[in-house]
This record gives sequence, C-alpha cells and structure tokens, in this order.
Amino acid sequence: MKITLNIWRQANPTAQGSMQKYELDDVSEDMSFLEMLDLLNENLNEQGEDPVAFDSDCREGICGMCSLMINGQAHGPEVTTTCQLHMRSFKDGDTITVEPWRAEPFPVLKDLIVDRSAFDRIIQSGGYISVNTGSAPEANNLPVEKAKADRAFDVATCIGCGACVAACPNGSASLFLGAKITHLGELPQGQPERYTRVVDMVAQHDHEGFGGCTNIGECTAACPKEIPLDVISQLNKDLRTAMLHGH
Repeated sequence: MKITLNIWRQANPTAQGSMQKYELDDVSEDMSFLEMLDLLNENLNEQGEDPVAFDSDCREGICGMCSLMINGQAHGPEVTTTCQLHMRSFKDGDTITVEPWRAEPFPVLKDLIVDRSAFDRIIQSGGYISVNTGSAPEANNLPVEKAKADRAFDVATCIGCGACVAACPNGSASLFLGAKITHLGELPQGQPERYTRVVDMVAQHDHEGFGGCTNIGECTAACPKEIPLDVISQLNKDLRTAMLHGH
C-alpha cells in the first residue's frame, strides 16, 4: 500500500504546531497503525529528520496510551485502540490525517503526545477505597451479588485512554468519571466513601476544565472498551443523592 499522512507536528507545548505531509510506500495491510508510524519514523531517522513523537506501551489494547485522532475519529474508524487498528482498515492511496487529542485539559506535549495527568488527579481525588485491610483478604469472605459483580467488572474495563473526551463536543470526561464511580459504587467495599467520592471526583473533574455532559453519546461510540452511557446516569444519581444528604 501507498499512503499519504498528514500529521500534526509540534516541537513543545509552547511552540506553534502545524500539519506536515509524508508519503509512505510499502505499507503492509497486516501492520498495526503504530507499526506503520514506526516505519515512518525509521524513514525519517534515515533522512536525518526528527521522528514523530507518539505514545504507546502495551500495544495489546490494554493500557490506553495510544491516543490518536485518525481522520477525525478517536482511535480511528474501528471500535478499538489505535494499537489494535490495522492498515487493512484503509485503502491503497488513502490520505490519513493524524492528530493528538483535542481538549483543553489534555495539552499537547510534543507532536501527537498529550498530557493526560488530569485523569490521574481525578482518580487521586477519590477513585479508590481507603480502608486499611492489612493483608489481602480471602476473596469469598465478602459476598457480592453476581449482577453487581458483573456490572463492576464490566465498567472497570475503562482504560482511561481519553477517547471519550476527544470525541465529546463539550470535552467532557463524564464517561470516564462515571465508569470509575460506578465500578466502586457497585461493590460493598466502596460504600463507606460512596458519596464523598462522587462529590470530590466531580469537583476535580470540573476544576481540570472538562466540559459538562449533554448526553450526545459520542463518548460511548468512541470508547474502545464500549463503556455504556448509563454510567453517566449512575454518576448523576449518586451526585444528587450526595448533595441531598449534605456531602
């Protein structure tokens, strides 16, 4: 395959960025999107040019590091992570536009890499259970309803990639926030801090500059782990309950 790449290049957070065009031959349809970028960077290194900076880690669809806007879609045209997107999803001769996440709380560090530490600060504000349990307890000592256990497990698959924010017209992180709130809120271990947790995490979300949710649904459509939209309903329900009880 031969493809044309329009890639956002930005030397540092304060530099003026711009789109740069690159031609790439001999792209195999079996390559992942990141392997294709590796090939581009090998060519740039051979030509003495600065390679394109992008994030990746596991390359197995688990870590959420590979955050890219591809032709205007978070992670590209398939419902998967960028590292699991393959070039067979494109056609010979295609022009592909590659950009970093576009959201104010995710400032660009270099090229396609953004700073997603805002998510870390949201988790630090309350996305945990602080009970000191000592050594690991026996798993069967604390019964959990199967429906609740399944629900908690399903929403815990959120990998914090930020696709929901990038896809949302308002730049809201409500899907990410709702997944974390629902995960802990479904488990008995999460009940003592359930309402202080939601108040603190929502406050941090707003402090970071994320927008409000208007239930458009772009977030769940872009989510590579298919987190359902109803976690936002659970988030709002818990927040209302917390406010009614003066948390």
